[in-house]
Amino acid sequence: MFYDYLLQTFGKNEPIFVSDINYDGMTENNIRQQLLYCVSSGKLRRYDTGIYYIPEESIFKSGSLLSQNSVIEKKYLLSDNERFGYISGINFANMIGITSQVPASCEVVTNKASKEYRETRLASARIILRKPRVEINGDNYKSLQFLDLLKDIDLYSEFEGKELNEKIKSYMNKSGIKFSDLEGFLSLYPDKIYRNMYKVGVLNGISA
Repeated sequence: MFYDYLLQTFGKNEPIFVSDINYDGMTENNIRQQLLYCVSSGKLRRYDTGIYYIPEESIFKSGSLLSQNSVIEKKYLLSDNERFGYISGINFANMIGITSQVPASCEVVTNKASKEYRETRLASARIILRKPRVEINGDNYKSLQFLDLLKDIDLYSEFEGKELNEKIKSYMNKSGIKFSDLEGFLSLYPDKIYRNMYKVGVLNGISA
């Protein structure tokens, strides 16, 4: 059964992209018809164009909702253990605790972006897509993500001086980032990144 295939392949409350469905030689048109039938029978929910999920049971009659973060992750960041993107901008600054701002949009740097800057929507969420300076992979994404932050840290951080240095040091220690991991990518960034790195202690001893 088509539904059983979806359940076994993708599981519950996980994004199902139509482009990822490969069932018994079905054409795309037949797949979409089966998806519509599953939606009408209540077994499946549509999240956005080309994106569905199987809801888990919950205390609410409508069942569980699909996490926006899980959709963003699978579509733009990581799928089948292949890393091809990361969260950036104020979103990342908030994640590591240097700002309390919660932006209305989500900024993503991803290999799937063909332009330096593009805005799109994912259901009700506004997504900003940015093309990476170099192709992202599992080995370099943390360094690139951190350098993007450092480039504009004066715009993002609500902290200064020792307090900011301690937060940066704490993040580097937790994520295992060392200055040597960053060196090879510095030429990709504007010169001001050196000033910012010195300002937060990355160039003067806290994380060499």
